[in-house]
Amino acid sequence: MKLLEVNNLKKIYTTRFGGTQIQALSNVTFSVEQGEYVAIMGESGSGKTTLLNILASLDKPTSGDVLLNGNRILDLSERELSAFRRNNLGFVFQDFNLLDTFNLQDNIFLPLVLAKKSYSEMNQRLQPIAEKLGISDILKKFPYEVSGGQKQRCAVARALITKPQIILADEPTGALDSRATDSLLKLFGKLNHEGQTILMVTHSVTAACHAGRVLFIKDGEVFHQLYRGESSVEEQYQKISDTLTMIAIGGERYA
Repeated sequence: MKLLEVNNLKKIYTTRFGGTQIQALSNVTFSVEQGEYVAIMGESGSGKTTLLNILASLDKPTSGDVLLNGNRILDLSERELSAFRRNNLGFVFQDFNLLDTFNLQDNIFLPLVLAKKSYSEMNQRLQPIAEKLGISDILKKFPYEVSGGQKQRCAVARALITKPQIILADEPTGALDSRATDSLLKLFGKLNHEGQTILMVTHSVTAACHAGRVLFIKDGEVFHQLYRGESSVEEQYQKISDTLTMIAIGGERYA
């Protein structure tokens, strides 16, 4: 079943004084199935961050359409968009986006506080997630008291606690060392195996090769895609590396 549908997205930015137009997205079309794990790759300036911002309803396209579970996101008012993001989307960022003045538990609770959930419900939701992510013993600590990997696990907990239809991850391993990266990728794999839909933007071949499908963005369009299928992580790593090389030297767009 199609969970996310992206149809003919185009985004044109006009410079501050209106003299120049920059086309960030040209004609992006793809879909994500319920329970899929998709990575999006591309060179800097390829349009992948713009695409993620539109999918997160943080930006609006010049034209085109985005549907989640058949509902048009672009039809929602600003007030409705806030509730939509809170109820349907989970976000994981490269720099964690944790508040240093809140302990980790309160950081995780924040989207539920905004949704005016009771403390008992928040606590009931948190306990199984904290156990699954291995953070139960650090919930009372503050972000500056824990490692980058622990911060990112708390960010994942905050994303999961709203029971989102889809997790949008923006370079989630970018600020992590190799050990924490490996731990996070195993966690994402486990969450996806349990049915969580994940869409991840990344520069990391290591991160992308854990996804079930990789979309490559070039010059504002979906240039190519790779399905992992039965390939091992090592085999997928090589396929992704070869594709990035093809894109860099000007290979042809996939049919």
